[in-house]
Amino acid sequence: MIAARNLMASFAVFSLFFLLLQALLLLPPSAASNSNLFREYIGALFNGVRFSDVPVDPGVQFHFILAFAIDYTSVGSPSPTNGKFNIFWDSQNLSPARAAAIKSSHPNVRLAVSLGGDTVGGRFANFTPSSIDSWVDNAVASLTGIIKQYHLDGIDVDYEHFEADPDTFAECVGRLVTRLKRSGVISFASIAPFDDDEVQRHYLALWKKYGQVIDYVNFQFYAYDARTTVSQFLSHFDQQKSNYRGGRILASISTEKNPGGLSPQNGFFRACRTLKKQDKLGGIFIWAADSSKSDGFRYEKQAQSLLSVSS
Repeated sequence: MIAARNLMASFAVFSLFFLLLQALLLLPPSAASNSNLFREYIGALFNGVRFSDVPVDPGVQFHFILAFAIDYTSVGSPSPTNGKFNIFWDSQNLSPARAAAIKSSHPNVRLAVSLGGDTVGGRFANFTPSSIDSWVDNAVASLTGIIKQYHLDGIDVDYEHFEADPDTFAECVGRLVTRLKRSGVISFASIAPFDDDEVQRHYLALWKKYGQVIDYVNFQFYAYDARTTVSQFLSHFDQQKSNYRGGRILASISTEKNPGGLSPQNGFFRACRTLKKQDKLGGIFIWAADSSKSDGFRYEKQAQSLLSVSS
């Protein structure tokens, strides 16, 4: 009888442990905490901005994101190339030599390239794969060459127009990131969605299947209405944190003329300090260095100062 009772007790303990283990496995991923990551898009406007123009705070992780590489022909009337990427940023001022130099002078700097963007040659830069396998093979080959030539560390995915369904987009981009990481060509990847039904359908399909290989979510909060208040911004942030569950969500502003979203004048940095107090601020990114140059990179300095302070 005693042996039977001991056996039953042991079984009960094992059953309880098994149930607890199941419960832990079913929990959602833990929310990402604060980060000192600052990211800056650069090169899209061809106004002569260089890496060395932008102030870099040694107390942050700093990512320059070259905008853009696009799988379109780069001469004449642009047309889709099924994953064969070409350079569409200001490569004269943002050259391989200057890329190597900025990393050498600032050990905290990493470089990435953004894929897609809004337009090319005055028309939408559509995501237009011929097939999943051919697009991925072409993209891996063409981007590997660009990444090695320019001493890059990661990619950012910023397609905003689609001629393929969400599942095809998810498979193409997910397999691309997976292969580039496995081969050691890149060490990080990010996505740049915004609050648009079609855009969100594509990126959420990608996140659902391949979220584990995506390191950062550069959510374009400046695509919201320009009348956004601090409380609305915080609500938007929480909504996207829920959508991209477990992801590292970055707050963002645009320094172009007449931007949307919550501006610095209306409380952007106040909202960021609130997120930081709540241990939710996954970093800050700015679109873009090109348009910040004329103002002396005022908000880049302010953002990095906020991120570099530990409390």
